[in-house]
Amino acid sequence: MELISAIRTVADAQVECLEGVACSTGLPSVQASEGNLTIVMQLVFGIIGAVTIIIIIIGALTMTTAEGDTAKIAKARQTVVFALVGLVISISAEAIVTFVVKNL
Repeated sequence: MELISAIRTVADAQVECLEGVACSTGLPSVQASEGNLTIVMQLVFGIIGAVTIIIIIIGALTMTTAEGDTAKIAKARQTVVFALVGLVISISAEAIVTFVVKNL
């Protein structure tokens, strides 16, 4: 238990108080790196891509079960097109973020 409190004490963020004395905020000090950012962004864009694929599947199923109703078919086609555009944007955004982070 003492080790955890010692680690927490060392990792607390310090700020300068009004009198010029450093005081603890109680917040942990986080050392962000490009590796952490890349992992988080890949996770976020991966989730967005998975949701987009699910939306495409739902749109395709709606299109096949429309039973000739042109309004349902048009709405399902629009859903699939918008989901594909979202997927392209998500993949492009991931590529851009990865490129920028690696070249900083």
